[in-house]
Amino acid sequence: MKFGLHSVNLHTCSHPDAAARFARAAEGGGFESLWVADHVVLPDPPVPGRPMAPDQRLLDPIVALTFLAAHTSRILLATGVIILPQRQALVLAKQLASLDVLSNGRLIFGLGVGWCEPEMRSVGVSFADRGRIADDYLAAMRAVWTQAKPSYRGPFVSFEGVQAMPRPVQQPTPPIVVGGRTAPAFRRAVTQGHGWYGFGLDVAETQKFVASLRDAGKKHSRPAELGRLEISVTPPGFELPDKAMVDAYAAAGVDRLVVRPRPDMDAAVLERFAAEAGRALGLKAA
Repeated sequence: MKFGLHSVNLHTCSHPDAAARFARAAEGGGFESLWVADHVVLPDPPVPGRPMAPDQRLLDPIVALTFLAAHTSRILLATGVIILPQRQALVLAKQLASLDVLSNGRLIFGLGVGWCEPEMRSVGVSFADRGRIADDYLAAMRAVWTQAKPSYRGPFVSFEGVQAMPRPVQQPTPPIVVGGRTAPAFRRAVTQGHGWYGFGLDVAETQKFVASLRDAGKKHSRPAELGRLEISVTPPGFELPDKAMVDAYAAAGVDRLVVRPRPDMDAAVLERFAAEAGRALGLKAA
């Protein structure tokens, strides 16, 4: 089992000193990856069933990971997840390639299509078309990252006669992790992703969604070059999983658990949490 830490651009981690201390402690404590969330804006008042405070501190994910890259040397840097339809495809491809270069190939590109209609409306994106936009953007990004003479023509983005250098260190692309709990998300993960990510899932929910991914794999062809679909999950709540829970997630098909620190932790407590959590999970300290 691999272990990551989520929410490293939220709450206390939105302050530079705390973020740097937490990232260094996580790397030293043996964690494999750091994961950031993404919202350009939050609805005020909150959307029912999604109680995110409108004034919650949340750094831009790419800016935050670039900062954390400068304070670490080995730990992987993951977007968990970027809301792809809200980002212009080639601009995002340039930003992610730059992050992969500056971090010496440590990027994991997690993407989703989003759930917040007010947010999408505020940035001029069609909520109804968000899945189609995401598929189109991902294909365009692959083209500019991999083609000798990049060109692409799709319903939402088209280009030719351009180059975007440098390309990602990780070729042909950084690992692509697809988030989402719908049939289109499962299809997207199977056909286009190296992995799938589920946020806030207990073991029973994880088993259900892993079964859905298997069903999707029977309906849709998976390119051989993508290899086995890696499963990453953030458990609900903020408690560290014990061995029995880790084993249960592993039995459900999970390859990586991405745990969360409590939002009210200050910088010193976050630093201790990363070190102590690594020991509690049996990680090998760097």
